[in-house]
Amino acid sequence: MSKPILCLDFDGVIHSYTSGWKGADVIPDPPVDGAIAFMLGAMEHFTVVIFSSRSHQVGGIPAMRKWLKENAGSTWYESPAGPGIEDVQFVYEKPSAMVTIDDRAITFDGTWPDIATLRAFKPWNKR
Repeated sequence: MSKPILCLDFDGVIHSYTSGWKGADVIPDPPVDGAIAFMLGAMEHFTVVIFSSRSHQVGGIPAMRKWLKENAGSTWYESPAGPGIEDVQFVYEKPSAMVTIDDRAITFDGTWPDIATLRAFKPWNKR
């Protein structure tokens, strides 16, 4: 039986993105605290997929995969304790996920937000 998909954004969710955009293949900042541990735990219940604005740009996916490997340390490889971060999937198109975690999204609850709310939006790390 396949696991449901958990889709994660990259910048501002996994990669701390404190330096801002430097190019699709330039990823200078450390992980968000707890990101690697969260992904490892989530992989027990979900197929973890990363979809980013970098995904469709030249060099984006290879750069994200390299960055993730460098920052995963010993958790990159599968162990008797469970899957390794190497099993995280990178996709070029937004997947049909059960749930998505993104720092620049609003959960739609059936009521359209007013424009002032949208214009005032700030991601968690800019508040």
